[in-house]
Amino acid sequence: MPSQADAEAAMMMTMAAAELEHRVELLNKMVESCHKSCAAKPYKEGSLSVGESSCVDRCAAKYWQVVAIVGQLIGSGGGQK
Repeated sequence: MPSQADAEAAMMMTMAAAELEHRVELLNKMVESCHKSCAAKPYKEGSLSVGESSCVDRCAAKYWQVVAIVGQLIGSGGGQK
């Protein structure tokens, strides 16, 4: 029979895995969104141009700002009716 500490540790590991999965999903969505917005098609070079790199930097910064704002709203209960 597992102890209380073992059950709590298992629950923490499950929560950590869910958090990691959520973060990976956010990262993948950001990469897809910024790639669509910033990378020229058809591809001309193997690496990003200076303009594309700047666009990706701005896009990523804006994306994480929005994620932080939404997280704060959800955490404070501002997203509830």
